[in-house]
Amino acid sequence: MRVKPKKVNKGIALIIVMIVITFLSIMAGGFAYSMKVETRLARNAFFDNEMEWLGRSGIELARYVLGQQKNIPNEPYDSLNQKWAGGIGPTNGLLSDITLDNIPLGNGTITVKITDMERKFNINIADEMILNQAFTLIGVEPSESRPIVSSILDWLDPDDEVRVGGTESDFYENLEPPYVAKNGSMDDVSELLLIRNVIPEIYYGPHYIGAPSPSPTWQKRFGVSSGKKQELELYAVGLVDLFCTFSSRFINLNTASATTFQLIPGIDENIANEIITRRSGPDGQDGTEDDTPFRTIGEMMTVPGMNPQLISMLSRICSTQSTTFEVKVEVQLDQRKRTFTAILRRLDQRNIPMICWNWE
Repeated sequence: MRVKPKKVNKGIALIIVMIVITFLSIMAGGFAYSMKVETRLARNAFFDNEMEWLGRSGIELARYVLGQQKNIPNEPYDSLNQKWAGGIGPTNGLLSDITLDNIPLGNGTITVKITDMERKFNINIADEMILNQAFTLIGVEPSESRPIVSSILDWLDPDDEVRVGGTESDFYENLEPPYVAKNGSMDDVSELLLIRNVIPEIYYGPHYIGAPSPSPTWQKRFGVSSGKKQELELYAVGLVDLFCTFSSRFINLNTASATTFQLIPGIDENIANEIITRRSGPDGQDGTEDDTPFRTIGEMMTVPGMNPQLISMLSRICSTQSTTFEVKVEVQLDQRKRTFTAILRRLDQRNIPMICWNWE
């Protein structure tokens, strides 16, 4: 007697084949995805390398422009109508055909923006009088600003002695995360946010709305979140508008703002505005062709409200030249954008070292 094979065996074989095909399809899909990721990583690595060189090229262009500026005759000063600052610059010479905006380079484009640091006051040399004036300009009540001023000075001085109303490491070590007072010069003005009672509204001023979203640590410390920013009453000016850390310790009369001028003892709002009016020329606008920059400190005597005593004091903390510059290079490459930032110090025409640089 012959027994016919059961049909169920054919069904099992079909199921096994389908399982094998499904397994191979999953493997093929995984392999394809892995290859796509590897290709993207390799492409990104190539873009990263090319973007970095485009950024460095922008920095070199800035160094060239700053160096050549020292060669221009009859301009023994740095001002906002010059090429490096975005002004029209000379109508002839080596910088006449130079542009800093949307420069085609390689497979991408770069835009270079140069800002001198001498338009602000160096926080590392600020004394109690300068700091008190800063908080007055910001709009902080004296009863609130006095302990902040003491805490800033405690952060900067080399000792651990606590000033009246000030703060040293014993307070910061109990925070989460803990840290110690710097007891030295600030490397970046954002260190002010580490100091007791320096809240983001005081630091950023009107720029607080556009500031980066607070990190969880920041939210925990200050009790704020990005959603609460719109509800805050912002100050007209912030510490970041008045201070920097890399300047040569002299304020440039041709680039500083009217608010920065008011940090100087003896200069009120009226005199500060007269300084701006004097240097900006007939059209009253900085950075245009008719600007009349100060060539020497002595020319400040033409500003209404000036006197010999004030000129003597200005000669100790002001200048008509800039030495330290922040350079931002915006790189665009195949729909990708990256901003490189460098700090340059111009010692002379040929010696312009880079102090630091980073990107975001």
